[in-house]
Amino acid sequence: MELIWEGIKQAFILLFSGNREVYEIVLLTIRVSGTAVIISMVIGMSVGLAVGLNNFKGKRFVIAIINTGMGLPPVAVGLIVCVLLWRSGPLGLLGLIYTPTAMIIAQVLIASPIVAGITLAAVQQINPKLKLQALSLGASGWQVLWIIIREAKLPAFAAVMAGFGGIISEVGAVMMVGGNIKGQTRVLTTATVQMVRMGQLEIAIALVIILLILAFSVNLILTLIQQKENKTWAQRFWR
Repeated sequence: MELIWEGIKQAFILLFSGNREVYEIVLLTIRVSGTAVIISMVIGMSVGLAVGLNNFKGKRFVIAIINTGMGLPPVAVGLIVCVLLWRSGPLGLLGLIYTPTAMIIAQVLIASPIVAGITLAAVQQINPKLKLQALSLGASGWQVLWIIIREAKLPAFAAVMAGFGGIISEVGAVMMVGGNIKGQTRVLTTATVQMVRMGQLEIAIALVIILLILAFSVNLILTLIQQKENKTWAQRFWR
C-alpha cells in the first residue's frame, strides 16, 4: 500500500515539477495515439458504412474479417509492421522503423477494425426502411448517407472511444516497431515497462497514473460531446 501511495506522490511530482522528459513522453503519447485514432476513425467509419449500407457477394466473409480484426493480437500487428518496415523488408527504404510514424501505423491497424466493427454494428441496427423512405422523398445518395451517419453518430462516438482505448494502452506493438528510444519513441506504456525492468516501481506506478488521467480526460471529453448530441437528438425527436 505504501508503494502505491508513493507512486501517486511521484505522479504529482512528475506532472507539476516541470520534468521535461515526462512532458515529452506525454506529448508524444498524445501525438501518436491522437493521430492514429483520427486516421482510424476515417478508415474504420468509411469501411463500416460501406459494408453496412451495401449488399454484395462475400459480405459475410468481409464482416467476419472485420470481426476478427477487432480481436487481432497487437503483437501480431507489431510483427507485421516490423517485417514490412524492416531495413530488408519491402518498405525498408522508407526508413520508418523505430520512428513515431511506425508506431502510428501499428496503432491504426489495431484501432481501425474496432472502429469499423462498431460502426458496422450501428449501421445494421438502423431500420432499412429509413433508406428507402429517404430515397422515395427524393434524397440523393449523399443525402441518404448523411442521414445514416446522423442516425449512427452516437455509436460512432463509442467506436472512437473504443479505438482510442485499444491503442492508448497498447505496449507490445509500439515497442516492437518504435524501439522505446528515449527522447524519440518512448511513450507512457513503454516507459512504464522500462521503469519496471529497472526496478523503479514508484515511477512505473506514477506513469500508469498519468496514463489513466490522460485516458480518462480524453474519454470524458468524448463522452460529454456524445451525451450532448444525445440530448440534442432527444429534444428534436420530442418536438
